[in-house]
Amino acid sequence: MTTPPLIHVVDDDELFRRSIERLLKAIGFRVETFESAEAFLQDGDVDRTACAVLDMRLPGMSGRDLQRRLRAREQSTSVVFVSAHNEPEMQASVLRAGAVAFLKKPFEATALIEALEMAIRNPS
Repeated sequence: MTTPPLIHVVDDDELFRRSIERLLKAIGFRVETFESAEAFLQDGDVDRTACAVLDMRLPGMSGRDLQRRLRAREQSTSVVFVSAHNEPEMQASVLRAGAVAFLKKPFEATALIEALEMAIRNPS
């Protein structure tokens, strides 16, 4: 029996985290959620993360800064960004830096699932 992929969700919106956690668990992923990038780096099982779903705007370290930190640590964690803000320059920047997708909130569940499947098939 294969262990389901581990997805980390880092977002300061508790309702969003719980909603995404329920969705992803319902389709068979293991999910851990964090309210900040710092909490994820401190307590997350970063080495075993199949994909991290990161909010762009987090208190403290931003999602973009977390992506840079993971790259600097040579983590092979795939990243999907989410944001409630229309940020075309930032979207282009994170995609050039290797993010799998950038989803504008609110987004369809299928868009997130497709991005996660692509991230797991083609890890960073």
